[in-house]
Parts: sequence; C-alpha cells; structure tokens
Amino acid sequence: MNGTITMNSSRWIKFPNEILSVNMTKFSFSPREKAGMRGKEASSNLAAGTYPWPAAGFTFKLLLLLTATLSFNLSLKAQPYTPPALPKIPDAVFNIKQYGAIGDNVATNTVAIQSAIDAAAKAGGGIVEIPAGDYLSGSLRLASQINLRVDANATLRMLPLDKYPGGTRNPNDFIRADHLHDLAISGAGTIDGQGIPWWPFASERNARRPRMIAMSSCDRVLIEDVHLTNSPMFHIAIGGKSSNVTVRGVTIRANPSTDPVNPGHNTDACDVTGRHVLVENCDISVGDDNFTCGGGTSDVLIRNNTYGYGHGVSIGSHTVGGVSNITVMNCTFNNTEQGIRVKTDRDRGGFVHNLSYYNLHMTNVEFPILIYATYMATNRAYRGLAKLTADVAATYPGAKIADRTPFYRDITFSNITATVAPGNRAGLIWGLPEAAVTNVILDHVNIKADRPFGIYNAQNVRVINSQIITPAGTNKLSSTNAQITVTGP
Repeated sequence: MNGTITMNSSRWIKFPNEILSVNMTKFSFSPREKAGMRGKEASSNLAAGTYPWPAAGFTFKLLLLLTATLSFNLSLKAQPYTPPALPKIPDAVFNIKQYGAIGDNVATNTVAIQSAIDAAAKAGGGIVEIPAGDYLSGSLRLASQINLRVDANATLRMLPLDKYPGGTRNPNDFIRADHLHDLAISGAGTIDGQGIPWWPFASERNARRPRMIAMSSCDRVLIEDVHLTNSPMFHIAIGGKSSNVTVRGVTIRANPSTDPVNPGHNTDACDVTGRHVLVENCDISVGDDNFTCGGGTSDVLIRNNTYGYGHGVSIGSHTVGGVSNITVMNCTFNNTEQGIRVKTDRDRGGFVHNLSYYNLHMTNVEFPILIYATYMATNRAYRGLAKLTADVAATYPGAKIADRTPFYRDITFSNITATVAPGNRAGLIWGLPEAAVTNVILDHVNIKADRPFGIYNAQNVRVINSQIITPAGTNKLSSTNAQITVTGP
C-alpha cells in the first residue's frame, strides 16, 4: 500500500499552479471550514503565495488547500432549490385523427402526425393528442409551444427498420427538436422504438441508429409520465445549450447489454447535457447509462428514481466545458452494473466538481462507486477495473497538464448502502498521476464486496463512520499515491 493513510490527523498539501482556472467575484467560508483553517499557518501560506488569493473580478489560479479532517474549500452561499421553469403551452387540442391518422398498427402516419404538429404551431401552439390506438410513424419534427401527448392505451411506434426512412445509413431521429422553447412530451401512453433489429448494428462501422427523442439547445422542456421502450439507440438525448429540463414520472425499458439473445446496445435512458435539470420519480432499466451528462452541464438534481439494469448514473465521458453542481439523492439501484460512475480521459476532460450523492441503496451492483480518468486506456492491465491492484495502478504513465486534462474534486457520498455482485469490488477512485482526485468524502458508506475499495492518485479522501467490508476486513482499502483519513467506528 503506497500513499498516506492517517487517523484523526491533518497535513497541508501543495498542488501545482497549472491545476485550475475559476472565475469568482465573491466567496465565503462556512464556520466549519473556518474551524479547519489553522490560523497563522493558513495566513502565512496564503500570503507567501503558496495558495494564491484571488482578486475579485479576475480569473485566478485556485490552489486547493486541504486537511484530512476538515476541508478548506471555497464555497458560494447555498441557495434554496428552485426547480426548472416548466413550458407554457396553450391548451388547444389537435387530435391526430382529425388529420388522417389511423391507429391500426398498419398505416404509416408520419404525414398525419406532422400535419397536426404544424397546425398547432401555426395556431400559436397547443396539445397534439395521440388518442388510444397503435400508430406507426417515421421521423417527426416538433415546434415551439407543442405538447405531444400520448394518451392512455395509445402507442406511438417507430416504423420498423426495414421501413424507416434512411435505414442504417442516414436515419433522422424519431422525435426531434432544435433551438426551440416550451416543449412537452407527456401522457400515460407508450412510445415504442422497435429497436431490437437495430441493436446489432452497434458493432457495424458507419452504421447509424436513430435516437427516440433528440433535442438540441432547447429551453423549458418537460417529458412526463410516458412509457418509452426499445429505442434503436438513446431514448432521451437532450444536448447543446439546453436549459430548464424536467423529466419526471417516466418509465424506460430496454434489454440489458448482457441479455443472451438480444442485448440492448447504447440504449441510454436519459442523456441530458445543459443547465438546470431535474430528473425525478422515474423507473429505468436499460442496456447502457441510466443517466449521463457531458461537459457544459450544471445544476442537476436527480431524485427518487428506481434504477434496474444499466450502467448507472454517469458523468462523461466527454467533460470538456466542465460539469458542476450535480446532486443525486433518494434513489435505488438493483442489478445495475455501476451505481455512480464518473468517466473521462486526457483527450476529453474538463473540471468536474461539486458532486453530491445522498441516501442511495444498491443491491447486487458490480461497482457501487466508480470514478476514473482512464476511460480510453487500451492496455488490458488498466482496463480490468474490477481486479486492478495498487501496484498496477501505480504504473499508469503520467503526462503534462494540458487543456483537456480532467480534474475531479469536491465529491461527497453520504448514507450509501450497497451489496456488490460476487467477484467485484467495493468501489474505485482512480485519478491521473498529474491530476489527483481531491476532496472526497465517504460518510456513512456501508458496502459489502469480495474485492477491496481502490483509491489511487487521490488526495484528501475522508472515510467517516463507514464500513466497507471485504474478506480482508473492514475499511481495508487498496491505495497508491493517496492521502486518506479514516475516522469513526
């Protein structure tokens, strides 16, 4: 075991000046943080320039000053949670049957449904109603101030692969929106991607698969109550500079990627990149990420969701532009490959910080916690994360800090309970030699696993009142180039 593990002690740590740029004009210390500052020592270090102090209004190099018992963190004053703004849509109803739609699972209804959308848009917006029935359709283009409502006992189906326009060469996404505002997809009905024949094309070079719902740079988006199933690729993909996104009460189903007959490849449930995002009260089991976001994402709350098969609640792999202020709370994970996963690499990294995970219960997961910056590693020794040892992790080559060097810091796990599938490890936190993961709290984290929790290239990791139980014992961590403090029982 390499690195430092301390019990109820503290030390100062100096980091290179290249670590990070942040723009702030005002910051404050909490009373607890002030208590962790050691008076003259902190003042003298700051005055000497070891930890440069920012001038208000200027971009500055912020060097983190850490202790193992109490962190010395710059923080903005906490604000009460304000949910994303919801769309404002007129209540005029445009029933697709009035535009020629036939719900017999035979007729192609692309023109009829698009005509209803266009008529609603021309009228200033409204509800495009898909009534009870089974409606086949090709790609649909939304407009601002439209609620596509799929009623109970209604199914909107993508045309099957052999009839879908563009096939695997140039298909449009099924329901698409670009630079729009005030959008909703709602109702108690089902949207079926008929994706099983598409999934094998995941391994075919140059083959393309449509996403079920794809939005870019949209504001005030609500996806509510619908049942989404078997998308050819991602079920919900919202990106660009989107904002004010709410996904709630949605059920999403696709085969797991381990299905022996029809594995569901890249069937991500909910990919949302943007700002001010709420995902709540959803029931999700798919073949890839249950949730993920990329760079340019901030202010995300994920709560009260039930997760089954899938790759967990993820961040990455592309984090250029940064990811910040992500909170996941009151969720359950059953048979999920990973519970919490943060992934990136040197060619796609950014500053990922202020991540909070509270009150999570996991059963039979492969990795309760997986945070790493070697996602694109090609060496087999570095890809076998479940069996990665401290000695092997210590051989990972370093590199110079560059524009896309990934940095992870200020990550809290609190009240996490997990049982791990046989043969797997309790967790892994693995930074880069040149960019350690810093400021991690594991508070009341109780995990039972066959293999140890690995902490490699990480600084100021605090394990508080936790029980990580493996055959080696309790809180017997595997570590290299790590500074860890363990307190409590």
